[in-house]
Amino acid sequence: MAHESINKLNSIQENIKKLNIGNNVNPEIICISKTFSISQIKPLIDHGHFHFGENKVQEADNKWNEIKKNNKNLKLHMVGKLQTNKAKKAVELFDFIHSLDSIKLANVLKKSEKELKKNLSYFIQINIGNESQKAGISPNNVKDFLKYCLHEINLNVIGLMVLPPNDGKAKQYFEETSKLNFDLGLKHLSMGMSGDYEIALKFKSTFLRIGSGILGPRALKN
Repeated sequence: MAHESINKLNSIQENIKKLNIGNNVNPEIICISKTFSISQIKPLIDHGHFHFGENKVQEADNKWNEIKKNNKNLKLHMVGKLQTNKAKKAVELFDFIHSLDSIKLANVLKKSEKELKKNLSYFIQINIGNESQKAGISPNNVKDFLKYCLHEINLNVIGLMVLPPNDGKAKQYFEETSKLNFDLGLKHLSMGMSGDYEIALKFKSTFLRIGSGILGPRALKN
């Protein structure tokens, strides 16, 4: 298992190099480690991979709290929906949050940063397909929301994050998100997963969220 995950990571890194010829973007690979144990993840850490993503605060706390204290190189990314009552614990544990999606959450996160004397990096999650079942700021409202986060409460927003609809139009959504990110003057872009990261690279994604492509399929929970 360990050897296989390292081989898969190396293969993805090589593929990115080939795809990125002529492109100045050198994307960071976030290994999405939700549902996987530290024993399954640790070989990747020992190999020198330090960016990991989780989608639940409690699972991440149970899994990463101790090992993160002992390894200052580790960078933990919150990639799932974040509830305001979990925001302080998230600020305590994570380095990046990819799911900033409301003024209420932004205010609680800023308050938590002040209390913990810690500054994180944030991505605004946008709802590029205007799907009712998905979280995220409407592209039409993101400019005002970004202005509030940057200038009113001084949150370190570094880019947009997108989860496109699963309708076969990833290229279109990634292109729209990349253009919006550029128009907003943001430097980073959290876009692309195991099945579509190659498309995301064409539109200058700087953070790829790859799970099954490295660690394999997740175990089904009863």
